[in-house]
Amino acid sequence: MDSSESTKPSLLERLVTMLLREPEDRTQLVKLLHSAYEHNLLDADALSMMEGVLQVSERQVREIMIPRAQMDVIDISEPPKKFIPFVIETAHSRFPVIDGDKDNIIGILLAKDLLKFYTGEELDVRDMLRPAVFVPESKRLNVLLRDFRSNRNHIALVADEYGGVSGVVTIEDVLEQIVGDIEDEFDFDDDEDNIIADKAGKYRVKADTEIEDFNEALGTAFSDEECDTVGGLVLKAAGQLPKRGYITTIGDLTFTVLRADSRRLYSLLVIKNSPAE
Repeated sequence: MDSSESTKPSLLERLVTMLLREPEDRTQLVKLLHSAYEHNLLDADALSMMEGVLQVSERQVREIMIPRAQMDVIDISEPPKKFIPFVIETAHSRFPVIDGDKDNIIGILLAKDLLKFYTGEELDVRDMLRPAVFVPESKRLNVLLRDFRSNRNHIALVADEYGGVSGVVTIEDVLEQIVGDIEDEFDFDDDEDNIIADKAGKYRVKADTEIEDFNEALGTAFSDEECDTVGGLVLKAAGQLPKRGYITTIGDLTFTVLRADSRRLYSLLVIKNSPAE
């Protein structure tokens, strides 16, 4: 074995050396992580997850909750025969149960408990309810995640300053901020930063980048008549809101969804395909 090869630092050693520069604040740490990405020490997926971990400690429940108007709830006054088709259609595992009004949450119903309905057993939905947990809009996501884990709870109602229900948040919503749902807003303040290229010719693109800016940066000619943003192009190609890891080819480009949640796309990995021989 060549002695020069044996003394060559490994990928991990190079990454550790870079991080040992001891960043003084969060901004410097983020710059170091992006530098590691640009030097191919981290791939786009790993970078996104690290960014997600950093942001979880800073984001609040109000930023990721499902708003009150979009909450899927069950009214206790309805018989199971009426609301079970709704449960099947929405495919949630837990539902807030109201008594006439969304401000009057009386408990949480687990979808699996409704299996008894198909055995012909008489159901008393009130007896099946689990206690509802309420959290303030300002609660930090890292604190909420710790509470979810310690209490073995998976869903919480979000209360506004007046005591009304402003939304709902689940443990999946919080975890997605790390593994599939973080907006890279801290490093995309300026238009030119919406698109980050690495040395391998890949582009990390914020989904709300305007198509005009995207065309200018990558030399493409996508029309903005039907879609205003790059995320819109991907949504149109998918035909629905795609999940993290979804891959599609549009023109000469391959798009991979890096970050997405149940409501929107956040970031994409874009690769230029080699022309066919």
